[in-house]
Amino acid sequence: MPTLQPEPLPPLRCCLLSGGASQRMGQDKALLPHPAGGSWLEHTLLLLAELDAPITLLSRWPQHQTLAEALQLPQLETVAEPPPWEGPLLALHRLMERYPNARLLLAPVDMPHLNSAALHTLLEAAAMTPERIHLAHDGARSQPLLGIYPSPPAIRSALATAISGGERRLLRWLDGQPCNAVPLPAAAIRNVNSPAEL
Repeated sequence: MPTLQPEPLPPLRCCLLSGGASQRMGQDKALLPHPAGGSWLEHTLLLLAELDAPITLLSRWPQHQTLAEALQLPQLETVAEPPPWEGPLLALHRLMERYPNARLLLAPVDMPHLNSAALHTLLEAAAMTPERIHLAHDGARSQPLLGIYPSPPAIRSALATAISGGERRLLRWLDGQPCNAVPLPAAAIRNVNSPAEL
């Protein structure tokens, strides 16, 4: 009997969210110097580039796009996020509409200790059940700004319906979606939002 070949995975696209106002930090987090060199924005883009997949930077800030384009990554696309700027759920909706039927690796710019090992663990878990959303989990809570979001018609439609109904809370929308938690080291996936957390 012929052996059944596994279905090929949908194409992966890395999506970096860098459109926030950084109000709690008091300065633009994306432009903060990273201990490894460069800014948080540059460091995260270079980390994602190691995955050898297309990258999209979604940001409303022209200086972010300029900084990203100066890296001259051939796989990088910068997308100016249009108003209204209403948080990551709306950003995810825009990305799913732009890249249907892909696997979107969503990452935030304010996770400066993110590393390759954590990304590969997330990708390996997501490859086992690619039809489900896979969210980073730090042992205490979900970190949904780091996750693998497949964008097949069913999930895109559910998200579009929620957005048109006024939903803007990512965690509340995820409550009704097929999600798996992926345990990752808390130190690697910690969001840094304020000077005290630095």
